Amino acid sequence: MPKAASATTTTTKKKKTTKRKTTRRRVKKNLVIVESPSKAKTIQKYLGSRYKVMASLGHVRDLPKSTMGIDVENNYAPHYISIRGKGPVIKELRKEAKKANHVYLASDPDREGEAIAWHLSYLLGLDPKDKNRVVFNEITKDTVKNAFKIPRAIDMSLVDAQQARRVLDRLVGYSISPLLWAKVKRGLSAGRVQSIALNLIIQREQEIKDFKPEEYWSIDAEFKKNRTKFTAAFYGADGKKTALPNNEAVQQVMQRIDSKQPFAVTNVTKKERKRFPALPFTTSTMQQTANNALRFSTAKTMMVAQQLYEGINIGRGGAVGLITYMRTDSTRISTVAKHEAAQFINDEYGAEYAAVKPRRGKLPEGAQDAHEAIRPSSVMRTPDSIAKYLTKDQLRLYTLIWSRFVASQMTPAIVDTMKVTLEQNDVQYRATGSKMKFPGFMKVYKDAKRKDNQLPDLAAGDTVTLVSNQPNQHFTQPPARYTEAALIKTLEENGVGRPSTYAPTLSTIQKRYYVKLTARKFAPTELGIIVNNIIKDCFPDILNVKFTSNLEQELDDIEEGKRQWVKVIDEFYQPFAQEVATAEKKVAAIKIKDEPAGIDCDVCGAPMVIKMGRYGKFYACSRFPDCRNTKAITKKIGVTCPKCGKGDVLERKSKKNRLFYGCSRYPDCDFVSWDKPVGRNCPKCGAYLVEKKSRKGLQVKCSSCDYAEELQPK
Repeated sequence: MPKAASATTTTTKKKKTTKRKTTRRRVKKNLVIVESPSKAKTIQKYLGSRYKVMASLGHVRDLPKSTMGIDVENNYAPHYISIRGKGPVIKELRKEAKKANHVYLASDPDREGEAIAWHLSYLLGLDPKDKNRVVFNEITKDTVKNAFKIPRAIDMSLVDAQQARRVLDRLVGYSISPLLWAKVKRGLSAGRVQSIALNLIIQREQEIKDFKPEEYWSIDAEFKKNRTKFTAAFYGADGKKTALPNNEAVQQVMQRIDSKQPFAVTNVTKKERKRFPALPFTTSTMQQTANNALRFSTAKTMMVAQQLYEGINIGRGGAVGLITYMRTDSTRISTVAKHEAAQFINDEYGAEYAAVKPRRGKLPEGAQDAHEAIRPSSVMRTPDSIAKYLTKDQLRLYTLIWSRFVASQMTPAIVDTMKVTLEQNDVQYRATGSKMKFPGFMKVYKDAKRKDNQLPDLAAGDTVTLVSNQPNQHFTQPPARYTEAALIKTLEENGVGRPSTYAPTLSTIQKRYYVKLTARKFAPTELGIIVNNIIKDCFPDILNVKFTSNLEQELDDIEEGKRQWVKVIDEFYQPFAQEVATAEKKVAAIKIKDEPAGIDCDVCGAPMVIKMGRYGKFYACSRFPDCRNTKAITKKIGVTCPKCGKGDVLERKSKKNRLFYGCSRYPDCDFVSWDKPVGRNCPKCGAYLVEKKSRKGLQVKCSSCDYAEELQPK
């Protein structure tokens, strides 16, 4: 009996175990949909096995490319279709959605992300009013898990704002572009923000051409007090600030100075000046600073920032989002982040470096303030501590973001300044000096341009000796061409575009070959000037900065639920449609004339001409289409190919208009270099030498080893 009882007990336990396993298999998972695989991987780690995280790979529905896709007769209803190539992704998402216990849409926390969530809800048969939308500003474990505790319905005001922008841009682009194809050439396009960006570049080019330089002079002197030398500049005469417009005015001053007599120190002003840290990054200030400091293009900055936001594997900690969301116009910082930064600064640098009340910025007009400023998700992840897990570009941008944020929470730098007035025969010179008293935020966020300029200890009544006195002729300079950073700053100041639009705008005007980057500055092309003239003559509102800025404000009003999107579109489109109809009759066909190339076709012997193509100018046979021979326009640099020793090194341009150097015997010789060969070999290893550009000038370096020659100043 005991044995039998024992057997029965064992059997019962086995049955229970089997039943429990079956139950586990039937538990449905929650489906979470994000945009990218890297973001999905990071979030999956935080949510665990009860969730399945998948990527939509960006947008799943959009307007068709072949037609306008807007029914202007029916309240501008957009005709959305599934994006070509997304069929397998949509099919898989539908399959998993049917099996899921609940579907969460966790696309980015902005208008674009809200629209992606809305399109997904349509394709998956979800009710937009259900609480299936999850948003978070940083991809860290606590933030993500907390976000899933408070899902919300899809915000249709955000969706309508994005939809209005998309419809507006489609109406403009698909109305003006066919006109440009018919009157100029195929493949051209026009848009609201890109047209203003192009117009600004062309206006600046015209200002440069119209500029008339004016002569002016300065006099720089070197003085000595005991053994210490310092410099001072001419200020004025007879107690007044005096301009030096020409050499005659300079000579009048020089004649009054006795080089053998000392100068008297007539006034010394000492002050303590505070220098406050910059605010944390917004999207545009990050783009501008990365362009200036790291030489990143706007598109590259956003690409790297996206990688840092979506998650990087940092060893045992696994994948984690290193920065907060990178599309923002706010400098606001959360209370938690402020406290963490204060603790870090206090521990790392000392209490005197932690700001009691960090500087707060004023929101620019039109700013949405939807998200925090761009900052590290944890200030404890210093650049040095995670450097081995990041690529070179990721580390450089992360360091910039981290140091800017930490500095913004620190005390001001304190600088002792000294201004000295020197006088002889009623001629005044002035010298200014500065010395760092307390570094404050500059302990972290250093300013490469700032240098101490210490003056000797001077007091009123002292005398100093004149060592040298050098007049210098100058001419006023025209305004500089726009860099990417300067153009973004101007667009933002004028309220044109939003953080998410700057990168695609600058990419588009370059892809269409409306502008080219020369020495990292925008210059318009002949094609860009032709397109701009047509838009300026026929569509003045498109180039009206105030008009476009007001339109951006109306889009913001739609987001806030203050305006109805169809009405905003209608108010724009009705007069615009009349302008399009008038332009079709008014604009004459423009033929871009071919230029004689001065060489003959090596296929048929006919003269070659210079044609305008998608990526710029190129050589083509004048007998086209009977002869289709074409050649890239190249320039010899006077150096023999260092690889084959037979061909000439030619200066070429890539499709992105970037200069590179290659052998004239290509494809027989595949030599290529981004840096210009100088025609000499390295005395250390024998490899070819190249020119390397820096802000200070040109330096000749070895293409293989660490050999470098002395820097040639600009």
